[in-house]
Amino acid sequence: MDRRAAERIHESGEPGALPGPRSLEWVKVPADEASDAIVAAMALGGVDHLFFTSGSEIAFFQEAIAKARAHGRAAPTLITMTHEHAGLNAALGYAAVSGRPAATAVHVDAGTFNYGGAIHTAWQSGLPVLMTAGAPPVSYPGSMRGARDGGGHIWLQQTYDQNGIVRPFTKWDHRLEFQDNPGLMVSRALQVALTEPRGPVYLSLPREVALLPMQGGSFPTVHQLGVPHAAGLDPAQAREIAQRLVAARNPFVVVSGSGRNPATVGALVELCELSALPVVNSSLPAYQCFPMTHPLYQDGESLNDADFLLVLEANIPWEPGPNAPGTDAYVAVIDVDPIRLHVPTFEYTAHLRLTGDSLLAIRAIHEAVLGVMTSADRERFAERSAHWRERARLRAQALERQALAKSGDVPIDPIWLSYQIGKVLDDNCVVFDESLGRNQTARYLRCSRPGAYFHNPGTSGGWSPGAAFGAKLAAPDRDVVALTGDGFYMFSTANAAIWAARHYGAPFMTVIYQNRSYSTGTHRVASIYPDGYAAKSQFDGGYFDPPIDFAKEAEAAGAYGENVRDPAEVGPALQRGLAKIRSGIPAVISVWLPRLLQQD
Repeated sequence: MDRRAAERIHESGEPGALPGPRSLEWVKVPADEASDAIVAAMALGGVDHLFFTSGSEIAFFQEAIAKARAHGRAAPTLITMTHEHAGLNAALGYAAVSGRPAATAVHVDAGTFNYGGAIHTAWQSGLPVLMTAGAPPVSYPGSMRGARDGGGHIWLQQTYDQNGIVRPFTKWDHRLEFQDNPGLMVSRALQVALTEPRGPVYLSLPREVALLPMQGGSFPTVHQLGVPHAAGLDPAQAREIAQRLVAARNPFVVVSGSGRNPATVGALVELCELSALPVVNSSLPAYQCFPMTHPLYQDGESLNDADFLLVLEANIPWEPGPNAPGTDAYVAVIDVDPIRLHVPTFEYTAHLRLTGDSLLAIRAIHEAVLGVMTSADRERFAERSAHWRERARLRAQALERQALAKSGDVPIDPIWLSYQIGKVLDDNCVVFDESLGRNQTARYLRCSRPGAYFHNPGTSGGWSPGAAFGAKLAAPDRDVVALTGDGFYMFSTANAAIWAARHYGAPFMTVIYQNRSYSTGTHRVASIYPDGYAAKSQFDGGYFDPPIDFAKEAEAAGAYGENVRDPAEVGPALQRGLAKIRSGIPAVISVWLPRLLQQD
């Protein structure tokens, strides 16, 4: 059971009532072959969508799911994905919005390689995804069902260690063997994926093993194996943080991952309003952790004068430099992985690092603050709250002036595009943002509803179209919007996501910042070699101009496509795109911007 489901059960239960203990007797399921048990274990483990890219050795998934449906048994919905990269990103988007585990299935080592950079994104996401891949048979021809049966490629698909392709980016991996209980291994994979810190797991499935005959299956579900409960703070820890917070002159909370659980948003608002505690995003934002419309949302504020920092689930809390906090600031870190075990070199210091669940920690600190604050503290907090309210008002005015000053620029200025996006999107939208910081996209958004904003949690571009498709499956009544640059869009195998969106009636809108430039090949090069030969030769390797016509490409995949060059048409084009997705048609709005560091 995921954290959100557990939270709902806890909140809706009778006061003082305890549920009866669940039986630990292994479940028994109808199974003619191992694949039936695999599919049953997925369904019993909460997996309701399998993002599937066809391969001859994973045909058993198609048969087992169809068989289960025909007999009225639970099974994941099989979602055809025409590229594995988009498929894994779709699973991430689905898991992020639904709070449930998702699964993928791909073809041997080749399909695993085609996951590409999405493997890195999954590793950084903190989301429970079961990645499965077929493995080629190694049994000699005629020896058993599923053995090598023709086609030289079957021999070439065998590798010494297929799982090793993804091992550095997964919590757990296993190759299903002859002696394994297939249902147990799926339940075990999901148990690991759902245990904090959550993350991807990988299970390879040799064809002949998946086709092994069975006379029914028996195995423990993931719930019977048990997913550990979230850990909270002990009273002494909460009191120490509360005392430091109450005494602080200029405190901040730094967030990134706590919003994986939407219930933390309201709890954090209560704590921040109580103590006039402003909120900033970490250097690598991932989830919406606080309403963007709240006056205490002070993203972009410098931390160099902070004397107290509460860091909640932030991979990289701040970048070194003039805006980083000083060494005399008190730093308390609360995270399910407070030392970032998967990062080999990590130099960030802290006075207190605690392993804990953000929601429980926020509530414990809130109660502790109530216990230590005085009437004089309340007066100070009221003054501080008024200060930040005024800062938010002035910042909003400055951002609007900055955007309006760009309203007539041709080519269209990226800040004008960001401003128009913020004006058009409402609180029913779910935004998947992988635009770059210099476009200031997030500063113009007005997302206030928990679970309304997601940022690429990793550093591999091309996440947003696939993630947006998966999110739309999870939230069919919401308007789902992907924001991306043209370089990342080309990385994303977007046509696979658009085709799936049209095929499954899950439309989303993509807005492309089209500057025909790689920031890495222009701004980054210039920052290292400001007067170098690359700059003098106009950054050869930094541009892809003339570009692909993304509107025509979208139309070929069954979507509505529009190219925008007139700044006056940006808002109307975005409205047309929203109208299309509300009518069931995916939309791609590509906005023509100036090239980086070069005149058009």
